[in-house]
Amino acid sequence: MKREQIVEPERLDTLIGEEARRSGFSGVVQVSHKEQTLAEAAYGQANITEERSNRVDTRFGLASGSKLFTAIAVCQLAEQGKLSFDSKVLEILHELEFPLFDPEITVHELLTHSSGIPDYFDEETMEDFAALWNDTPMYTLRRPVDFLPMFAALPMKFSPGERFHYNNAGYIMLSLLIETVSGMKFTDYVEQHIFRPCEMQDSGYFAFDALPANTALGYIDNGNGQSISNIYSLPVVGGGDGGAFVTAADMQKLWTGLLTHKLLQPETTALLLTPHIHVDEDTRYGYGVWISIRNGEILKYHIMGYDPGISFRSAVYPASGAAFTALSNQSGDVYRMMLAVEEILPL
Repeated sequence: MKREQIVEPERLDTLIGEEARRSGFSGVVQVSHKEQTLAEAAYGQANITEERSNRVDTRFGLASGSKLFTAIAVCQLAEQGKLSFDSKVLEILHELEFPLFDPEITVHELLTHSSGIPDYFDEETMEDFAALWNDTPMYTLRRPVDFLPMFAALPMKFSPGERFHYNNAGYIMLSLLIETVSGMKFTDYVEQHIFRPCEMQDSGYFAFDALPANTALGYIDNGNGQSISNIYSLPVVGGGDGGAFVTAADMQKLWTGLLTHKLLQPETTALLLTPHIHVDEDTRYGYGVWISIRNGEILKYHIMGYDPGISFRSAVYPASGAAFTALSNQSGDVYRMMLAVEEILPL
């Protein structure tokens, strides 16, 4: 029996192709409905020097899109009773020093970007992510603890729970919590307890100096119209706040695994997807996931990531069962591709 289709695949193919040509898109786009792939296409080059094209199964960096994995890991450990969302963070990380941090910071506040801790890259005041490595060589950042000198001795920005302020350092601290209570290296934990159960066989936290085959290199403009690799612009290994590599197909497996309770119990999944924080009129934040509201209803759960040479968006639309993923190895905004697809999807 043929599954119901919410939009003609040919129409999607045409629209995606037109938007890709218009924007010079380099990467992969996938649209699915209830796990059935409706459209999937690859554009541009994974390696310019070798003239190696992107394929639909090419791996791409997710940047901050990886925060969802960190949040899922924390929720798993909460289910096991190894921590709670009300746990005081500094009580768990008592062997580390945060001299100016408020001792009342909770796990929930880190998950929802409302802890008030300082960030090592504050997106309200800083623009050039690569400038961080002028003082801290990016090749030295291989574990969560390596980031601590960049923010652990700075003063609080505001009192815990006061407001939302997007914060990468908060997810570094969550990865430290995961290591402390699980006894595992953060990246090993995510790969074993999230990627493996979802059969995300092509995903991982790969080092820039040891990328596996069929992984797209990220490219940035050097200011002279030349595309250069982002290898010197990002930490050499990803962690709690970003840096995983996935394929479009594996991203679909992650959403399926999460929403079918392969990763978390139903009540914990619901908690992760709860609109905990009011960001603006149409946007809320759960645990590691953005939530868009339309007419008082949830339109989509989505994640995003932007770094030098990386642009990523992925969403699921609960009312229709549709899903969208765009992975790019350029710094351009894949948001336009998402909006183009959303124009013809009955959401």
